[in-house]
Amino acid sequence: MAKKLLLGNEAVARGLYEAGCTVVSSYPGTPSTEITECAAKYDEIYSEWAPNEKVACEVAAGAAIAGARSFCGMKHVGLNVAADPLFTASYTGINGGMMLAVADDPGMHSSQNEQDSRHYAEAAKIMMLEPADSRECLEYTKKAFELSEKFDTPVILRLTTRVAHSRGLVNLSDRADIPLKKYEKNPQKYVMMPAYAIPKHVAVENRTLEELKFCETDDINTVEYYDKKIGVITSGNCYNYAKEALGENASYLKLGCLFPLPEKKILEFAENCDEIYVIEELDPYIENHCKKLGVKVQGKDLFTLQGEYSQRLVEKVVLGKEREFSSLDAQIPGRPPVLCAGCPHRGLFYTLKKEGVAVSGDIGCYTLGALQPLDAMDTCICMGASISSLHGRNKANPENAKKSVAVIGDSTFIHSGITGLIDIAYNNSASTVIILDNSITGMTGHQENPTTGKNIKGDPATAVDIVALAHSIGIKRVTVVDPYNLEETENAIHTELQIDEPSLIISRRPCALLKYVKHNPPLNVDTEKCRGCKMCMKIGCPAISMKNGKASIDFTQCVGCGVCTQMCKFDAITGEES
Repeated sequence: MAKKLLLGNEAVARGLYEAGCTVVSSYPGTPSTEITECAAKYDEIYSEWAPNEKVACEVAAGAAIAGARSFCGMKHVGLNVAADPLFTASYTGINGGMMLAVADDPGMHSSQNEQDSRHYAEAAKIMMLEPADSRECLEYTKKAFELSEKFDTPVILRLTTRVAHSRGLVNLSDRADIPLKKYEKNPQKYVMMPAYAIPKHVAVENRTLEELKFCETDDINTVEYYDKKIGVITSGNCYNYAKEALGENASYLKLGCLFPLPEKKILEFAENCDEIYVIEELDPYIENHCKKLGVKVQGKDLFTLQGEYSQRLVEKVVLGKEREFSSLDAQIPGRPPVLCAGCPHRGLFYTLKKEGVAVSGDIGCYTLGALQPLDAMDTCICMGASISSLHGRNKANPENAKKSVAVIGDSTFIHSGITGLIDIAYNNSASTVIILDNSITGMTGHQENPTTGKNIKGDPATAVDIVALAHSIGIKRVTVVDPYNLEETENAIHTELQIDEPSLIISRRPCALLKYVKHNPPLNVDTEKCRGCKMCMKIGCPAISMKNGKASIDFTQCVGCGVCTQMCKFDAITGEES
């Protein structure tokens, strides 16, 4: 049997392949993105990027009902978007196996909140598995399809950032030959109008009881007895932390299935241990379950509700020991995230700040426009909220309309911004929306989207024409600008803010990191002309710094975008070598 070192996400994709999965539909979201990127490399699997997670879940549900094994992947906030079809799919059940992967982000490395997806499994009454490493990512993926078909339900695989992005050794197997199951028309099963849905709820509750019986006996929930003075109930990556920190000084109940949670197994484990600790990141999900069973446990009274755990934290809390570690004596300078050198969003945000407008922001690379020195974003809630919240802001106080805009990326606009723009057009909102069209889904690593003209494999695909789309929904005023041209950008923003009707500005230039983009030679600073006014520093370009009181440009980073040359009043920045 071949072995290979894989990321957790790669191992899930391999599990999809080995399980005979046929259809994969997802929307990219860190830390889940690589699952679908890797699945797309298997020709046996049809893979796609969907416009958003709701659509992806519906595609997977449709494929499963048709008899195929299907999958959709997302990050934790994507599950909010997919919740509508998911909750009802719990009632309808499936035909072929249907699996979802959701990647939570404790510590918010790349997310706007720290929500705990385990609550969704409980609320939707859908089985949820949680692997602790890459090996289990592969094995649990295959098991998820088996359980999906066994219990006629979608199954969720919960990952966290550390598991998704850590590497581990896995055993590779051949792809299973899973024939397409026959679809039989059955409105009572798949049409969820009230008369059919009411008995389905009863079926879901009965299904949960059967799943519980399974979880009490299956080895997906495992017990390891060592020193019984300390008992640890845990799951996922927290099991790794606990095992490394405590070793054989404790016994462990590792829960691989998070819904439904076992009862008899927990009670038996608790009876055999003197003191029970529940170690879990984010909410007291397992802890609350134990307390309902009457088990006395220690959990969030000792551990934090926020962020990631570690071996050091577990050892300190449970054993009262502080691990020794060494650190560098030198002070390492901070490296806050910034827009890349040559980023097309930089000129736009500089102009917005210069105009002094309030900016309703959205999710993407451009969220970094909120940071100094650009400081050009007031709010950022969720995908698509920039447009809708701007509309609400302007309806609440019409005077805001001439001094506020919404900014949203091209991929985010397709994901959930279109309906907001329709709302603006339909309700005649004097609002100015700016789409930052950088020709790619940038934040998650350059995935194609419906505006790029390519599909997940890079093949030609239908491209959404944003200008035509805007006109078709009733936006009469549409202006396209090049954000590298500050004067053009400023004129467009100033003009549209004075108009008492809906308007759209498309700030269009490809991401500077795209391979096909040809850059100009690096710029240079004429130190004789430079006055050290620091005007060029106001755009926060990482290629520009101050040395000996003069501006300096790092030729290894500069892409010659020319934005800084338009700001320099002394013509000190040129394309010529100094």
